[in-house]
Formats: sequence, structure tokens, C-alpha cells
Amino acid sequence: MKVIVIGAGVVGTSTAWYLSQAGHEVTVIDRQPGAGQETSFANGGQISVSHAEPWANPGAIGKILRWMGREDAPLLFRWRMDPELFRWGLRFLGECTATRTRANIRAIVNLAIYSRSCLQQLRADTGLQYDQLTRGILHFYTDQREYQNAAMAAAVMRDHGLDRRPVDAAECVRIEPALADARSMIVGGHFTPSDESGDAHTFTDRLAALARERGVRFMMGRPVARLRGDASRIESVEFYNGEQLKADAFVVACGSFSNSLLAPLGLAVPIYPAKGYSATFTLAEGESFAPTVSLTDDGRKIVFSRLGNRLRVAGTAEMNGYGMGLNSVRCAAIAERTRQIFPHLRTIGAPAYWTGLRPATPSNVPLIGHAQPSNLFLNTGHGTLGWTMACGSGKALADIVSGRRPETDFPFLYRY
Repeated sequence: MKVIVIGAGVVGTSTAWYLSQAGHEVTVIDRQPGAGQETSFANGGQISVSHAEPWANPGAIGKILRWMGREDAPLLFRWRMDPELFRWGLRFLGECTATRTRANIRAIVNLAIYSRSCLQQLRADTGLQYDQLTRGILHFYTDQREYQNAAMAAAVMRDHGLDRRPVDAAECVRIEPALADARSMIVGGHFTPSDESGDAHTFTDRLAALARERGVRFMMGRPVARLRGDASRIESVEFYNGEQLKADAFVVACGSFSNSLLAPLGLAVPIYPAKGYSATFTLAEGESFAPTVSLTDDGRKIVFSRLGNRLRVAGTAEMNGYGMGLNSVRCAAIAERTRQIFPHLRTIGAPAYWTGLRPATPSNVPLIGHAQPSNLFLNTGHGTLGWTMACGSGKALADIVSGRRPETDFPFLYRY
């Protein structure tokens, strides 16, 4: 079939790769000049199955209330007259029960483990390099209550096959010696040796180049105005100059901006942009005192990933519409926490700050599968785990488009 994929981030590009591998004629369309230029550009860099606990969990409401009014809060809701955020927030509250949290963790872990294996196979097949490290992910905690509360989610993950094990503070420092200066702050941690890290933008850009070599067409710098068709079938995408491009099937993989394409078709998908921040530090030559094991500071919702001669520090979520402005307070909070944990970190120049809009569903479970009209497919809503889930989502979606059952247990949308 001729398949159009709208979105050339890590999810859309991975989808195009697997669709091409399945024998389809694939065209990828994106408004940016290159692949991976938006939310995939400077994210946290983690392939983190261990980060499967959703934002919506039994402890979330209390935390949000405590964080109200704090510009540096890990999760910041800017409540205003925004009906989309209000509707999303109500659904978020409904996902905060223990039963829903367990179900959502199960779905996320299953897809994320599958996706990690797909990434590893793709890397073995292609030799793709993207500053990857396979040294695991260490969650560390500086608050005893946070550490105790994390035990439930970690246990559910272990029940579904994830090798996430509790470790004490001394073991945290043994796993990552760069944490030695923060030893007195750490109360414990969880280590997942099978997790990985790597540069999502480099991966996306290089995978797009490989896909081009194998016949995938990329139409870059071409924002899509609308999907043309009726309730039974999509006929084409239409660009702002009136030009149309026809295909047999259409995949919406444009993250937080999926709503603007789907709403005119009567599809109100529960996706809202969660603006995340990152700071990229260039490391000094020689001993930089930077970590090489990827880390998650769970209480602050900040991750640290070594990407060659760079340290990427990323995290937090700001629910504030589609604005892309950098909040200086949130940027400073990331830098300050980095210096608290790594006081001897040696860097060159000032960090490069960035922000991106992560497409969040209330449950953190992405929307993947067959929509309505009959030839429309979704691969969106991955929130903070787009890089983690990209390859598995792409391969599963390619199976669905091809009429095959995906290889992993996940609540796919065979009909939306």
C-alpha cells in the first residue's frame, strides 16, 4: 500500500522504517526541515522501561496540591480558561486510582520492554550509532517517603518482567561513582540494568537517512493543513498551498499537534502538551566528574544522561498550552539541581536550554492503532516515553496497517 506518515519525530520515523520493512510505499511529511527537530530534539535520552509509573497515580493529587504556585514544581498545572486542559485534567484524576495505575503500568511496561528489544535488534541489523550506552538506569531518592512510595510501582513492574531492583545508598554510589558527593542526600534507589540511554535526535536523523536509502520519501518543511475525506475514508492530505497528496492509508504521528488534524474528523483524542525542559552541558576534557550510568532523580522528576562529551539533564512537566517559551525559573532549577548532585562537575561554557511539547494522555498510555475512518491510524500520545516506546510502537503499528496482530500485549486501538 501507499502509506503517508504525518510526523518525522522519533515515533513517526520509526513507524516509517517498519512500514517500509513490511513492504509498503511510505511517504513521511513534516513541517520542520529535518527529522527529529521538535520533541525528539533534546529530550532526556533514556530508554527507560523503569520509568513506567504514570504521572497519574494515587499520590499525584497530594503532590500537585503541594506544588501549586511553585514555578519550579516538577509537575505544574497553569489553570486558566482552557476547556481542553479542564477535560484532560478530569480524565487525569480518574486515572489516579490504584487499580488504574496498576493497569497503566502493565500496558506501559509491556510495550516498553518490547520496544527496547526492537531497538536492540534494529541496532544489530543496521549498526546505527547514537551515543548509546547500555549501562542501565538508576533511580535515586533523596526523600524517604518518595522512596517508600516508589516500592509499589517497582513491584508491579517486576511482576511484568522488568529487572528493577531496590538498592541502598551505598550501592547507588557503587553503581555510579559520580554520585559520591551526594551520598549523604541519598536514602536509596532502584536499579534497572537492562535499560539504556542515547541521543534520540541523532537516532532519528540517522534512521531517517537509512530509510531514505531504502526508498522512504521524506517531504520536509511541508506543514499539513488538513486530512481530506469523509467519515468512511481519508482520501488525501492537503497542504496550505492547496496541493493534495493521496494514499491508501494515513498515520498520524505528530505528537501534541495530532488534535488539530483529528478534531475536524470528529476525533477528540485525550492528548495535551506537557512542556518539558532540558539543559545540555558540554563536558570538559579529562575527568569531568559526570555520570556514565543514566540517572533519574525521582523526587524532582529530572533525568541525567551521558551523551558522548555532553551531559543531558531533562525533566519536569508544565501544563500550559502550546507556548514554547523558556521559563527561566524552571531552567535555573534544573541547573541548580545538577550542581547540587554533582558539585565538582567540569563543563565548558553555559548549558544549552531547550523545551519541547510532549504529547501526554491522562493515563500516560499512548494511542496506537486503527482509528475511524477505516484507513486512518494513530501512533501518538507517548508523553515522556516517546524515545523509549518508539521502535515498538512503530513495529506494532506497521503490523496493524499490514493486517497482522502485533507481537506484544497492549490495548491497541483496532477501532477508535
